[in-house]
Amino acid sequence: MHIIETQDLCHTYKGNIHALKNISFIAPRNTRIAIIGPNGAGKSTLFKHFNGVLKPTSGKVLIRGEPITKENIREVRRTVGLVFQNPDDQIFSPTVEQDVAFGPTNMGLDDEAVRHRVSEALRTVGLSEYRTRVPHHLSGGEKKRVAIAGIIAMEPQVLVLDEPTAGLDPQGIREIIRFIREVSVKYGMTVIFSTHDISLVAELAEYIYVMNNGSFVAEGTVAEIFSQPDLLTSVRLDLPILPKLILFLRSKGVAIDMGYTYQEAEAAFLKAFGKIA
Repeated sequence: MHIIETQDLCHTYKGNIHALKNISFIAPRNTRIAIIGPNGAGKSTLFKHFNGVLKPTSGKVLIRGEPITKENIREVRRTVGLVFQNPDDQIFSPTVEQDVAFGPTNMGLDDEAVRHRVSEALRTVGLSEYRTRVPHHLSGGEKKRVAIAGIIAMEPQVLVLDEPTAGLDPQGIREIIRFIREVSVKYGMTVIFSTHDISLVAELAEYIYVMNNGSFVAEGTVAEIFSQPDLLTSVRLDLPILPKLILFLRSKGVAIDMGYTYQEAEAAFLKAFGKIA
């Protein structure tokens, strides 16, 4: 049984806009899945179906094998935590601590349990010293981490991140990468994310779905998808810089292994050119 599954999922907005067309998707437990594609591909619409924000026009969304209903919607949202692209859509409390505590409090946890979850969530996103800060006075990256902490505090089994690095500086991106790895390993969460930062996909994803015009056009591992540069070009995306450089060197006759992450590329360059003194 997959933790999330969709079967022929379709969604049509008013005006006969077909945002999702027969989407069949599975998310096993404890995996990191990237959904990539151009703006308007349908990624955000798909994510809103994962925890019942939107209802299908047709098809099914199954959470742990069960369809989403009015009766189980609260449990679904405890299982699947969704972080929107714009953190201002989720942050509404006077202080960071109160905002992160909102979910656990409404789950009926006692004060001690809420405090523990808030502390752990803020530590995970690197905001332990921000408890008493006013969220709307924070930077965009800090707001995003507050929104993530609010979901983490509910201890979901699935974390869905819509463009988690959008608007972040390089340090913020590094922190998000560290955070996604930590929650995946430490908590065994399934992490599903969308991004236009293709290098982030190479570093974090174990499986990729490529989306365009409301449909999946390809799926596979990082190596399977990134070995098809024409596919990425067809959906207005590009290879990360490191495998692109390696392909260029190969075209010039250099014998070098492929590498998609920084560590893989580093090993490939050292093997091809020898260690630098």
